[in-house]
Amino acid sequence: MVVIKEINSKKDIKKFIAFANQLYKHNPYYVPDMFSSQVADFDRDKNPAFEYCDAKCFLAFRENKIVGRIAAIYNTRSNEKYEKNQMRFSHADYIDDAEVVDALFNAVETWGREKGCTSIHGPLGFSDMDKEGLLVEGFDRLSQFYVYYNYPYYMEHMERMGFVKDVDWVEYRISLPALDDERLLKLDRLAQAVERRMKLVHVPLTSRKSIKPHIEDVFKLYNEAYLALFGMVALTPKQVEKYVDEFLPIVDGRTTAMVRNDKGELVAFGVAAPSLSHAQQKSQGRLFPFGWFHMLRALKGKNDTLDLFLIAVRPDLQGTGINAVLINRLLKFAIEDGVKYAETGPELEENKNVQSQWRYFDTEQNKRRRCYIKQL
Repeated sequence: MVVIKEINSKKDIKKFIAFANQLYKHNPYYVPDMFSSQVADFDRDKNPAFEYCDAKCFLAFRENKIVGRIAAIYNTRSNEKYEKNQMRFSHADYIDDAEVVDALFNAVETWGREKGCTSIHGPLGFSDMDKEGLLVEGFDRLSQFYVYYNYPYYMEHMERMGFVKDVDWVEYRISLPALDDERLLKLDRLAQAVERRMKLVHVPLTSRKSIKPHIEDVFKLYNEAYLALFGMVALTPKQVEKYVDEFLPIVDGRTTAMVRNDKGELVAFGVAAPSLSHAQQKSQGRLFPFGWFHMLRALKGKNDTLDLFLIAVRPDLQGTGINAVLINRLLKFAIEDGVKYAETGPELEENKNVQSQWRYFDTEQNKRRRCYIKQL
């Protein structure tokens, strides 16, 4: 018999977060997120998304043992923007057992019906900066801390329960050439031509401290550039503070690019960081007692992979070649530092403009993830 329990206490939330680490304990591809930040995500005093979201967390028990988890998120601003009444599900992890899976999703559907929702969809987080999408291809590839990893049987249960595809995201692994490779030289020539034609100026970034004065402009541009994408709701100032606190410690001037026009306006930026996947596996998502050491080695030591987090261009300038300016700068620095590969974040599969920017390199689509939807 499966028992579903709605949880609220910090102690239970920690069990909720820890379950995924237990489920994937011996999986070589799973990468845990920072434990403390995940707990904070469900703390109404620490996550400003609760100003316009409501959420419930559920644990599934069998014989007093946790066998699954799921979160339900009701995003008022998203529903208002898209003129729909939908319930999101998130953090769905479970053993391969239909009774467990059905009980978990029934809890989400029940709350959805109470809220008058016409459908549930996910995995989606509180915002577009959170994890989203169920992995449907690439189960034998190393994951990243900022995306979900899951077993193949998750997809089978989703389809069994009547969920269908809403949208897909694809991810790419890019093999970086040598600095004197003609493809990189061609990209460099293009980037310089765009800089001259559009009178662009690179923002000098030498450290994390040098990034801080530009943060307000960065997230203003982020909200503008991403607003038309699936599920996107503009971040509030308090949310910006939250994400800056989470991500600024892992980026620096060599993994960040910003360009302004001749009026001083920020028109594009790109953010990347050395891969933390192996460091997160070793630390199990915890900074202490030794997690900080593994993180520091990944960020400052030898690392052959760069994770590309965000690239944003002002909407009226998209398609003008500014992407090449950002990519040229980020990847040249990476190659100089001995990086051999770059991993993209999830890109909507129909966003061909974004995918075309990797045409200068040997690329492999190595993962695909899906947002599922089910009518209630």
